[in-house]
Amino acid sequence: MWLKFYFTQSAGNLSGLIPVGIFRDHTPEFICCKNWLSSQLNPFIKIKGLRYYTSKTPLRQKNNSKTLFAQYLTGLIEGDGTIYVPKTSRSIKGVLNYPSIQIVFHLKDIALALIIHKELGHGSISRRKGQNAYIYTVNNLEGVSLVISLLNGNMKTNKIDTLHKLIDWYNQYNNTSFIKEVLNVDSVLSNAWLSGFMEADGHFYIRSTELGEYPKVECKFELSQSQKDHNQKDNYFFLEDIALAFDCTVKCTREYSTNPQYRIRTTNIKGNLALISYITKYPLFGTKLLDFKDWVKVVELFKQSPFNHKLHMDYIKQIKSDMNDKRTSFSWDHLQYFYNLNK
Repeated sequence: MWLKFYFTQSAGNLSGLIPVGIFRDHTPEFICCKNWLSSQLNPFIKIKGLRYYTSKTPLRQKNNSKTLFAQYLTGLIEGDGTIYVPKTSRSIKGVLNYPSIQIVFHLKDIALALIIHKELGHGSISRRKGQNAYIYTVNNLEGVSLVISLLNGNMKTNKIDTLHKLIDWYNQYNNTSFIKEVLNVDSVLSNAWLSGFMEADGHFYIRSTELGEYPKVECKFELSQSQKDHNQKDNYFFLEDIALAFDCTVKCTREYSTNPQYRIRTTNIKGNLALISYITKYPLFGTKLLDFKDWVKVVELFKQSPFNHKLHMDYIKQIKSDMNDKRTSFSWDHLQYFYNLNK
């Protein structure tokens, strides 16, 4: 089975659907339109096999951390990112150790990775060997400084501890004076942080069953996190804020496994409609947006009273057949509305 995704150009000199990638059985034989990437995403990107890297780094002005881009990026990094701070200034061989910020993207979200790269103007994107994933890495000093300025003041999870270690390293190495901001306690519904976090760890799904006398359909959003981070700090506190926003609770799962988790799952139409309201205001930008749009079609049916499970079953099964891991249709026209670094 071949999977294709496209980006719809809005520029006046280009029209139609531009192919960005082709996959087979989720194993990439990634074919890029070199001219399009160069002109539309970043003139500094060179393409070499399945690796993307910057040959030059444009100077970018450090910006206020309260931008939508900064909030979204922070949520994304707190969900699927890693902040690495070297323990020593030099390796055993005397090579200077540098910190780095990494974000993991699923194979099908390469376009999102590229447009974030374009906005930041720093770093590299490379394929993770043996996995359906790309890694976006920022490890040059100017890029690290920019990311610090964007994350600082927006973080809501225990990863703030690692950010503070990174700030300490940067201040000492560069003789600068970044102030370590405390956890952001603004409502999770008040900015784009949560959409970035959901981009990393959220899941929209539709459950349907025709077994028994009464067919049943359920629409749920789910988000899971490890109960403890790598420093054994509990993650419950920020997950509870998310659960309360969508009229649900935080539950413990996999309690007897090596990685016990917390799970948030919407359980009623009130929670689902609150989620729709939030994402309408602060959208997703990866392929989860496409799953969200399909999920909304079914949630809308539940606003009918009473909801007839049997009547809508064929329509719902058709929608389910092209969601999440089963998705074969992709569109990237929404990326023309992606956040700008400076706004």
